[in-house]
Amino acid sequence: MRTLTTIAFDADDTLWHNERFFQDSQRRFAELLSAFADEAMVEAELISAERRNVGFYGFGVKGFTLSMLETATTLAGDDLPPSVIREILDLGKAMLEHPVELLPGVVDALRRLGDDYTLLVVTKGDLFDQERKLVQSGLADHFAHVEIVSDKTPDTYRRVFDRHGHGPQRAMMVGNSLKSDVLPALEAGSWAVHVPHELTWALEHAEEPAGHPRYRKASALSALPSLISEIINA
Repeated sequence: MRTLTTIAFDADDTLWHNERFFQDSQRRFAELLSAFADEAMVEAELISAERRNVGFYGFGVKGFTLSMLETATTLAGDDLPPSVIREILDLGKAMLEHPVELLPGVVDALRRLGDDYTLLVVTKGDLFDQERKLVQSGLADHFAHVEIVSDKTPDTYRRVFDRHGHGPQRAMMVGNSLKSDVLPALEAGSWAVHVPHELTWALEHAEEPAGHPRYRKASALSALPSLISEIINA
């Protein structure tokens, strides 16, 4: 019986760039509120709003935009100009229309792995936006199934790998977030590979599970095929 049959990939900042667009919008947002608070205060209030709101709005651009609006009203109160509200909404719309930019080595890695493994996408975020990005990426044909989930928990991975594979013990999750892609997948009994991205959202930070027998770290997706060969031949 094969050790590994199914490999799942996160999408944002694993297959394509994402956080850089959030940070660009956040810098512009701080400029819009510069009359009411300095950049550090705007950033701190926005992170607090996102942390409070993720359970209401979920992950993605729409929740981020609503958190920016909440932060703006908190910091500026009744003095918030309507023009700033319009610009915040325009920031959100621009992010939803931004072209997809693939990370290096993605296509080659998927091609090399696709003949031997069932490939999945397991990602959080807004349904419409994630579907749009997957279509625009040109990567859809590499994947047998796509799961856009409200959150990534051990039960999420168990359900996905039971439905589309041979259970979590014979599956692997690959992604840039220790909190969402690595730790819950390991708890579910899967392999997990962390592929760090230069930018990581504050709410996705977590401690690396160094020493876990099913945890690996890769410098880029281009290194994944060789890493998997080492695992299955060990």
